Amino acid sequence: MTDTSRPAAPDATMANRNDPDKAGVKILAGLAAGVIGVWALDRVDWFMWNREDPAARAQTTAVRPDGEPPAQALVSKIEGATGKNVEPATHEAVSQAVHYAIGIVPAIGYALLRDRLPMTGVTRGALYGIGLFLMQDEMLNTLAGLGAKPQRYPWQAHARGIVAHTVYGVTTELALNIFDKGAARRTLINA
Repeated sequence: MTDTSRPAAPDATMANRNDPDKAGVKILAGLAAGVIGVWALDRVDWFMWNREDPAARAQTTAVRPDGEPPAQALVSKIEGATGKNVEPATHEAVSQAVHYAIGIVPAIGYALLRDRLPMTGVTRGALYGIGLFLMQDEMLNTLAGLGAKPQRYPWQAHARGIVAHTVYGVTTELALNIFDKGAARRTLINA
């Protein structure tokens, strides 16, 4: 006779799906946290840009490839390489998607690796954001032809970039902390 007073133990598949330490959960959390982080970065970046000295804004635009920010410059490069130019509204929409992808992909990597980093919390997130700014904005954009050499930009562009990316990193970290707490709560409930 089967004892029906206790629920059956969950199978291994269910246990793996609910385990907050599994890579799939971290990838999804990183994706969502990256979206939130990029959104926060954009709010801060545009706030600062709109209050920046007009001469500094003009210099920033002048040194960018065809006056475009990196994501738009990448879309333009792809259009040039493929010979397929899209309508301006489509170019803008694709550029926005690329901009978000540029922030989401590192956030997924960060979500997978952050538990191995020596620091925690806001400090870890801030350092992640600053590191991403230095690697992406100050090095990779230049190497990929998506931006000018860093010394050609006014100091205000660097200040705006480091502040916006620090906000991105802290926001991404805080979102991941919230997701971790939710996953831990679900694990306790399902145990």
